[in-house]
Amino acid sequence: MLRTGMIIAERYEIQGKIGTGGMADVYKATDHKLNRAVAVKVLKAEFREDATFIRKFRSEAQAAAGLTHPNIVNVYDVGDDEGINYIVMELIEGITLKEYIGKKSKLSVKEATSIAIQVSMGLEAAHSHGIVHRDIKPQNIIISTDGKVKVMDFGIARAASSNTISSNVMGSVHYSSPEQVRGGYSDEKSDIYSLGITLYEMVTGKVPFDGDTTVAIAIKHLQEEMVAPSVYTEDLPNSLEQIIAKCTQKSVSRRYEKMEDVIADLKHSLIDPQGDFVKIAPAVNDGKTVVLSDEEVGKIKSTPKAVQKPQTDSEALEPEVVESDFDENNEDSEREAALRRRREKRRTKQRVRRIVRALTILLLLCGAAALGYAIWYIANTTGVLKQPGQPQQEQIVEKPEKKPEELLAEVPDLVGLTEAEALQVTKDRKLGIQFRGEEASKQEKGKISSQTIEVGNMVPYNTTIYYYISRGTETFQMPYVDGMTAIEAQRVLEEKGLIVNIQKEYSAFDYDGYPEVEPGYVLRVYPASGENVRSEDEVTLYCSRGGDYGDQVWVPNVIGMSRDNAVTTLGKWLNIVVTYEKSDTVPEGEVISQSPTSDNVSDPETGEISIVVSSGSTDPSAMETGQTQQEIDALANGELWKCTQSLNTPEGYSGGAVRLELGQIVAGQATSTVVMEGQALAFPYDLDLIGAPGVPTGELHLSEQVGGTYVELGKYTITFQKAE
Repeated sequence: MLRTGMIIAERYEIQGKIGTGGMADVYKATDHKLNRAVAVKVLKAEFREDATFIRKFRSEAQAAAGLTHPNIVNVYDVGDDEGINYIVMELIEGITLKEYIGKKSKLSVKEATSIAIQVSMGLEAAHSHGIVHRDIKPQNIIISTDGKVKVMDFGIARAASSNTISSNVMGSVHYSSPEQVRGGYSDEKSDIYSLGITLYEMVTGKVPFDGDTTVAIAIKHLQEEMVAPSVYTEDLPNSLEQIIAKCTQKSVSRRYEKMEDVIADLKHSLIDPQGDFVKIAPAVNDGKTVVLSDEEVGKIKSTPKAVQKPQTDSEALEPEVVESDFDENNEDSEREAALRRRREKRRTKQRVRRIVRALTILLLLCGAAALGYAIWYIANTTGVLKQPGQPQQEQIVEKPEKKPEELLAEVPDLVGLTEAEALQVTKDRKLGIQFRGEEASKQEKGKISSQTIEVGNMVPYNTTIYYYISRGTETFQMPYVDGMTAIEAQRVLEEKGLIVNIQKEYSAFDYDGYPEVEPGYVLRVYPASGENVRSEDEVTLYCSRGGDYGDQVWVPNVIGMSRDNAVTTLGKWLNIVVTYEKSDTVPEGEVISQSPTSDNVSDPETGEISIVVSSGSTDPSAMETGQTQQEIDALANGELWKCTQSLNTPEGYSGGAVRLELGQIVAGQATSTVVMEGQALAFPYDLDLIGAPGVPTGELHLSEQVGGTYVELGKYTITFQKAE
C-alpha cells in the first residue's frame, strides 16, 4: 500500500487511495510533469513475483495506451518503479453504470440507448486498433459528472492468468459470452455479446442469467434462452429488443459482424422505435439450443471456484477475470468443438437449400397471381369483360383539389381514455399517438392523464400526439426544498405532480440586522418537508421577500441576468411582469431592459417591475456558435452551412436549464462546441445552428442541469445544408 505524499517515477505524487480490487489498488495522484490529476492503478504485492502475469499486464496496458477516444478512459503511462508496477489513467469524476442502474432501478429507453451508443463508439475505436476488451460490464463503464460515458480497463482481463482468480469473477460471468465461459477463443463479437447483456440490464434492471455459483451462471449462458426483456419492461420498443436479441445470440455467426453495425441500428431505433429493421440470421441447428454433454459440464464444474465475498463500491474499479475460470488449452475440447462446427456447417447448408427451394416456389406462385390479376384488370378497364349493350364506365374521374382547411384535424381530448380508445379516436381523425411515459395523476391508473397538444387545436393530418399514462395517485414524502430559490423549488414540487401555490412573505431579521432569507428564496412549505402528501395535492410554497425596509426601496439592476435569476433578485416585489422580444445583441434568455431602472425607487407592495427578456436573434448569422476563425472566414466568403431541424421533447426533461453541445468531424478531427447553456427550452424546439463549412452532419447532445450537474437526455443526428 502506498502512502500519501509518496512519488512514483519522480513524477506522480500520491494524494490518496480511491479504490481497491482483486488485482490492484487505485490512487488519486498529481502528475507534476503535466500538472494534472490522474488515477494510478498499482499491482498488489502478491502479483509482483508472477513474471508472466506482469509481462501480459504491461503488454495489454501499452496497447490500450494507444487508444484515444472520448468514450474511453485514456491510459497515459505504464511502468514500474522499484518493484511497483503501475498504470496511469485519466481521472474521471463520476459513478459506474452499475451504481447508476442501482440508483434508478432501470433506465429509460432513450437514456439506455444513448449510453449503449457511446459505449459502442468506444469499443468500435478499440476494435479498429485490434484491441478486444473481453470484460464489458456496467462496473467497467463510468458516467462522468458532465454526462459523458466512458469505458475503462481495456485489455486488463486478458492479462489475468489462472492464478489471479478474484472474488470479482461472480460479477464478470453474468456478462460473459458462451465462447468465453467455454474457454474458447474470444474476439470482437464477445464484446458485442457482453454489451447486449449490459443493455438488457439497463432497460430491465436485472441480468438475464443469474445463479448461486459462477458455474451455474456459465451453464445458463451456454444452454438457456434468456427471458425477453419486454417481459420486464412492457413498453420496450420492438427495435431495441431485437438489437439486444441479436447481440446476445449464443452462436457467434448470428450476432452483429462489427460494432459499427450495432451503432447504426441503435441510432435507427431512436428514429423508428417500432421498426422491424434488425435482421437475425437463421439458427444453424434448426433453432435448437446447443446442449452440453455430461463431459463438458463436468469440465466446467471441475474448474476451481472463487470464494465469493461482498463487493465494495471501489471494487467496481478493478477488472474482473472471466477467461481464467475455465480451461483454455484442453485439446479434447478443441477437437470436439471442431467436429461440432463441421456438423453445424452441414446442417446449415441443408437448411439453406430447403429455404431457397421454398422461396423459389413462393415467388413462382406470387408471380402467377400477379400475372392473373394484371390480365383481369386490363380486360376489365378496356371493356372486354362488359356485356353487350352495357354502358362503359368513365375511367378518369377528376377529384376537386382539397382546400387547406380540409387537410386539418381538430385535436381530441384523450385524457381519461384507455390507450385503445385513444387509438380509435385519433385514427378516425387521421392523427397519430405515441406513448411518452407514466406520471402520477388523479386519473384512474392505466388511463391517459395528459397530452402534449391542447384539445381543440387544428393540426395537419398525421400529426403525432404524445400522451402520458396515469400511475394513479401516489403517496410520498414532501421534498426538502430549503435553501433553493422559489423557482427551483416550484420545479421540484411540480415534477412530483403537486399543484403549487406561491405566497410571498417578508423574512425575519437576524441578530446582525440582515434578513434571515434573501429575496426569491424559500421560506418554508406547507405541508412541511418530510410529511406525507399525494400527487395532485395542492401545496403552498412561501417565498421570501427579504427584509421589510418600508414602501420605497431601490430597484436592483437585473439587465444581463438570466430570466430566472432576475425574477429571484426581484423577489421583494409582488408584481413582476415578464415579456419577450427578439434581439441581435442579447443572448436568448437574458434580460434586455427593465422598468423602472436601477436608479429609481419603487413600492414593493403596489409598484410593478417589468423586464424584457431576449427570445433569440432575428439574424441567424448573429448567433453565438463558438466558431473557429476558419468558419468565420468561410461565412465571410458566403459559405454558410445551417441546420433548421426541430427537436421534440426529450424523455425525462423536467423543464430545467439545458446545454446543447454540437459535435462534428472537421478535417478529420473531432470538434465539440457548446451552442447553448443555462436556458430552459420550450419543445418542440426549432434549431437555427451554423455548422462547420463543408460538413453536412453532426451530433447534437442535449443535457439538462440536475442538482448542479448536466445529465445527458438525448443525442440527435442532425444535418447541415449550404445556404445559397
